[in-house]
Amino acid sequence: MYDIKSWRHVFKLDPAKEISDEDLDKICMSHTDAIMIGGTDNVTEDNVLNLMSRVRRYPLPLTLEISNIESTMPGFDFYFVPTVLNSNDTEFHNGMLHRALKEYGHMINFDEFIFEGYIVMNPDSKVSQHTQANTKLDVDDVIAYSQMANAFYRLPVLYLEYSGTFGDLDIIKAAKSELTETQLFYGGGIDSLERAQQVSEIADTIIVGNIIYDDIKKAIKTTKIKERT
Repeated sequence: MYDIKSWRHVFKLDPAKEISDEDLDKICMSHTDAIMIGGTDNVTEDNVLNLMSRVRRYPLPLTLEISNIESTMPGFDFYFVPTVLNSNDTEFHNGMLHRALKEYGHMINFDEFIFEGYIVMNPDSKVSQHTQANTKLDVDDVIAYSQMANAFYRLPVLYLEYSGTFGDLDIIKAAKSELTETQLFYGGGIDSLERAQQVSEIADTIIVGNIIYDDIKKAIKTTKIKERT
C-alpha cells in the first residue's frame, strides 16, 4: 500500500478538461509522487472513468478527490473526501458524506478513504462559489481552522486551497505551524519551479493543477523541487 505521508508533489487532473495522450504521458512519467483526479464542475461518471482508464496503466498511485457521489467508482488507490471547513453550507461539511455512507457504507473499504479538511481561500474561484465558502479569513482564522483539523477533528490531511492564485506564504506557514499530526496539502498558483520550491519548503505536499493545461513544460519542471533540509 502506498504511503501518502511520503508524497511531496501531486499532479491534479480535471476530468472535465482535455489533455492529449502525449501530455498525459509526460505527466505520468515525470517525478511526481501521485496523480489526483478531481474538479469542481462538469465532473461525471463518464469523464472520470475515461481519465482513470488512461492513467491506470502508469505505475503511480491514483487517487480520486470526490466531487459528487455519481462520479465515484471503484479502481482508485485512495479516495479523498473533502470537508470544507469554511463553507456556509453543511452539504460541504458532511451532508454529501452522510448520504454516501447511508447508501454505500456497508460496502466501503474504509482503509482507502481519507477525510480531507479544506480551507478555500480564493473568493473568485469556482470551488469557493460552489461551496459557499467564507474566504474573508485572516491569519488567526486560518490558525483556528488548522487547530480544528489537527487537534479536534484529527484529520489526516488539511488542504489549503488558493485555486488559481498564489497563496500568502505567511498564512501557509501559520497553518503549518499548528499541524503536528495532520499533513498539509497546498494548491494554487504553482506555475513555476520557483513557486513550487517556495511552497514545498513549507507544506508537506504541493498540488499542481492548472499549469498542466496552460504550459506542460512548466508543469513538469515543478517536479524538480529540492528535498527539504
